[in-house]
Amino acid sequence: KAGRDASEGLIETYIHLGGKVGVMVEVNCESDFVAKTDDFKQLVRDIAMHIAAVNPACVSRDDIDPAIVDAERKIAEGQAEGKPEQAVAKIVEGKLNKFLAESCLLEQAYVKNPDQTVQELLTAMIAKMGENMVVKRFARFQVGA
Repeated sequence: KAGRDASEGLIETYIHLGGKVGVMVEVNCESDFVAKTDDFKQLVRDIAMHIAAVNPACVSRDDIDPAIVDAERKIAEGQAEGKPEQAVAKIVEGKLNKFLAESCLLEQAYVKNPDQTVQELLTAMIAKMGENMVVKRFARFQVGA
């Protein structure tokens, strides 16, 4: 299903905290039929609410600026300084993976069920509906930020 074109879908807006935080998210699926279902609409709304609450930096690892990853790697290397040489690579990789999991929407623990990532939520809906679904993009706005 992952290779199939997801060119239909919805754009959802969500306003939180009395107008202090706003989110716009685009989630695509393969057919207009699925895009109109209550399950798909709820999924897109839940993802928008998650973005408002957790403030991810990007959709996936592919979207994050390599300069940010390099800067985080240097920070992790500095923190691992003085540790045994064989442990440094593992420490740096672990800290980098943690940073990416906190920054990337699809890897974040889903706010309504922390035992599940947003990707796992999406994968479950793909299995239920039988269609590929993709979080295409989002924008999050916050007053005073």
